[in-house]
Amino acid sequence: MTALNPVLDRLDKNLDQSLERLFELLKIKSISTDPAFSADCRKAAEWLVADLKSIGFDASVRDTPGHPMVVAHHEGPVGTPHVLFYGHYDVQPVDPLNLWHDDPFAPAVKEIESGRKVITGRGSADDKGQLMTFVEACRAWKAEHGSLPCRITILFEGEEESGSPSLKPFLDANAEELKADFALVCDTGMWDRETPAISTALRGLVGEEIVIKAANRDLHSGEFGGAAANPIRILTRILADIHDETGRVTIPGFYDGVEETPSQVLKSWEALGETAETFLGPIGLSIPSGEKGRSVLELVWARPTAEFNGINGGYTGKGFKTVIAAEASAKVSFRLVHKQDPDKIRAAFRKFVEDRLPADCSAEFHPHGGSPAIQLSYDSPFLTKAKNALSDEWPKPAVMIAMGGSIPIVGDFQTFLGMESLLVGYGLSDDRIHSPNEKYDMSSFHKGQRSWARILDALTR
Repeated sequence: MTALNPVLDRLDKNLDQSLERLFELLKIKSISTDPAFSADCRKAAEWLVADLKSIGFDASVRDTPGHPMVVAHHEGPVGTPHVLFYGHYDVQPVDPLNLWHDDPFAPAVKEIESGRKVITGRGSADDKGQLMTFVEACRAWKAEHGSLPCRITILFEGEEESGSPSLKPFLDANAEELKADFALVCDTGMWDRETPAISTALRGLVGEEIVIKAANRDLHSGEFGGAAANPIRILTRILADIHDETGRVTIPGFYDGVEETPSQVLKSWEALGETAETFLGPIGLSIPSGEKGRSVLELVWARPTAEFNGINGGYTGKGFKTVIAAEASAKVSFRLVHKQDPDKIRAAFRKFVEDRLPADCSAEFHPHGGSPAIQLSYDSPFLTKAKNALSDEWPKPAVMIAMGGSIPIVGDFQTFLGMESLLVGYGLSDDRIHSPNEKYDMSSFHKGQRSWARILDALTR
């Protein structure tokens, strides 16, 4: 602890200065999905490069066909691990602007309840506040010891909020430079305000848009109703067939590669105290709709899904129009777990649809991305070290959780760089990411810095 203690002290003393730096970054309107803010995205990348250089990193802006990457390197003592830290500097659009209490790019500190201060502004939690916790930990280490505890490479992306179109080609082209012993990803959250969490599993994702086509034009339902095929009816029947009465997916081969979650892991999730009522109650529901006989946490963390995200066909405007549409479409997403193969799931879904089409109708399919699930080993040495380090910092011991969502970068690190990732973040469920009035708890920002300092120290021992 002798090397760590002065680093923690420095982080405490310099909290105000670290907050000023974060505010500078938050003021930059780095909205990646809107071309009008391209210059702001580059400005954010350049700001980060300048800040990392001030710490002693060899940092540079790397151009891509889209927004630039930030890549930085710093050597560490011989024999210590080499880690790759990932975050993203781009942010979501701020619409609707009228729902914001304050200017989304004028960050401030506010007290939202007695003793609880938060940082407000777009990107405060997703992901500028998160990535700066790591940068500040590095700054404190360097200031106290003149070096970092291990070799560190940093990758900051500028297109995470717009689908990361440049990421895979960049990883492929720069694999040798970016490869490390493992990656650190700070784009996740805590279990609650006092309980840090490490995400050990992420569900994968397959997205498909299906278009059912019948007649060569829209038809009058009085003239053709009862004789002509109706794409909306065909589509909805197919979608209804995808689940049985127990909530299981009926697509042949869908559960290939799906494993049962170990009983000890299920018990640890039960100990978190989440119930159907506590999970669904805040959104006005009470009864889980997935596979029967499984807890809500198992359903969202460890079971695969088929969900319908949008459906369209015929006349949907005001009033009424008696029409049989020429086509109908739906957007369908599959969340994958364990060893499910995205390509096989996509192929099985398409066959499932085609097998149910009338002879004179057709289907078109449009893919919308695909990535496998990620599952870390529960007995990984670096996982155990990180868990202990987090438990030393926060009021309650760190817990191992999973995530129902998908973070494609984690799969990309595994595919292109052959690396596992340690997912540690300090976001909270009420941070309102992607929504108006985004915020980041001051405790997340401050103790997040201290947590990374502890983790870096632990990983070298």
